[in-house]
Amino acid sequence: MAGSAPHRSRCRVSALLSALVTVVLVAACTNTPPPPLVDPTHTDQVPSDPVPNEVVVGVDELSGGFNPHLLSDLSATTTVLASLLLPSVFRPGPGGDPRLDRSVATSARVVDAEPFTVRYVLRQDASWSDGAPIAAEDFDYLWQRMRAEPGVVDSAGYRLIDEITSRNGGKVVEVTFSEPYPAWRSLFSDLLPAHLLKDAPGGWTGAFSNTFPVSGNAFTVNVMDLERGELILERNDKYWYNPASLDRIVFREASHSGLASALDSDDNQAAMLRADAIATGLLAGIGTPLDRWTVPRSHRVEVLFRPASPQLSDQRVRRAVAASLDRDFLIAAGARSGPSADLRADAQLRSPVDPAFASTLPEDSVLGSGDPDLLVEQLSEAGYALVDGQWLRNGVPFELVVAAPREQEPYTSLAGHVARQLRDLGVETSLVTPPADELYQMLMSGQQGGGASAGTAGGEGENRPIVDVAVVPRPTGGDVATELASWFGCVPAAVDGAPVLPGNPAGFCDPQLQPVIDSVLTGGTPLSEVEAELEGALWQRAVTLPLFQLAETVVATEELDGVAHTRPFLGPFSSALHWRRVGA
Repeated sequence: MAGSAPHRSRCRVSALLSALVTVVLVAACTNTPPPPLVDPTHTDQVPSDPVPNEVVVGVDELSGGFNPHLLSDLSATTTVLASLLLPSVFRPGPGGDPRLDRSVATSARVVDAEPFTVRYVLRQDASWSDGAPIAAEDFDYLWQRMRAEPGVVDSAGYRLIDEITSRNGGKVVEVTFSEPYPAWRSLFSDLLPAHLLKDAPGGWTGAFSNTFPVSGNAFTVNVMDLERGELILERNDKYWYNPASLDRIVFREASHSGLASALDSDDNQAAMLRADAIATGLLAGIGTPLDRWTVPRSHRVEVLFRPASPQLSDQRVRRAVAASLDRDFLIAAGARSGPSADLRADAQLRSPVDPAFASTLPEDSVLGSGDPDLLVEQLSEAGYALVDGQWLRNGVPFELVVAAPREQEPYTSLAGHVARQLRDLGVETSLVTPPADELYQMLMSGQQGGGASAGTAGGEGENRPIVDVAVVPRPTGGDVATELASWFGCVPAAVDGAPVLPGNPAGFCDPQLQPVIDSVLTGGTPLSEVEAELEGALWQRAVTLPLFQLAETVVATEELDGVAHTRPFLGPFSSALHWRRVGA
């Protein structure tokens, strides 16, 4: 019996080799599709033991949805991961101005004025972590999606592109525009891997729902277990440029008290959280010396009063509803006495961290004043009457649907406050919180009413409520003219029988303002010449009620070296390539 074990082992090995050969031959002779694009959770992987040259960062939220070009995926985590994993032709400089990222491109310049044409020369060695080159097809894929998908971030610049051509194996890319576009440097940030996504069903949204399929930057994903609240990035050994100093960055999700405890015990070397007054107190009580600073996010919180809604198509009604809300209360409730409380968004176009930011809120503005008398006055003028505590017009109740993305704070809780404030004044409201991607489908379908019947909007064979009021994030911190055209511009006309291109989430279109918006976008009119006019007009139209810019509190212990106090536009991990762990 003693000699039978080796014999059985050899038999099993032979059988296994035969089975593998059979599988390979069968796969080579069939049309069986390739395996799924990604293993989205990596839950079968167990993180390796801690290594000396790793940094553990505590976070208070680690949820799925990591496509940086989707409004539904906007979050601090998405911004961090995009900066560490995705290639960008330009990145923000210390003052926010785009600077060429020479790890991706050796040059990018305008080569022709008529038609307006930009030539990008990409590094020959720039490649994705699976070996595919970073090339023209990645530019083309992003362009096609940004001009065709709903709910994308700042699509106006991409809509001006007429054609993308390439040569030299896709390493020289020429982009031709229909109009001059001074902000062309704002395009083609966070490129996506076209070779994996372009033919994959649902690749635009599905591939980044809970992981990154490949990397084109200094780090790559090793483990992403959202259920356990852990994400591990490792240094990308195939990165062609300056390698990261760290071997690994570990992100661990925890409550605010858990984050404070982990910092105090040196289990974490850093933390990133949306701190409120309680969290600020917990951090102040930590015995370990901490370096702490505030990093504003690249988006702010706004309330949309949608002209696309039949209920709010009348500007008087929008102004009445906006005036009835208590803006100060909403800001206090959303900021929770954290750093966002100091970042009030008192302008329609610029964000609080913009060097040129100044309050443009008119002194006599009633928007957000919480004035019930104006609601009575304006609704009465629009033909409504208050009967037994309920607003009616021609016997039909004045009812509003208030929406926010599900389980995304502070939007969900703020939408609840908005609905309550309106109900307290006799306005019937219903609160809906669909998943974020579904919400933007609802907002971007049926622009300016879109032919949908009042109260519902068609979508994938079902009746969806038309959203009247929405509490959503608005991208900010980029090119102001592009943000203006993307957030307030009219729906572009269909091209060559294609579906109508994405408009804006409010469904807002003003023929009087549109020529000015177009001229600013294409450089015909300097923004500085018409900014005051636009600000006044947008406050008057009562389409948006800006609240505040979100901000993260970032802390680091003395064990983490190389951390730069990042300036507003750079993001909290802009110096991560140079971080070092000391004293471990």
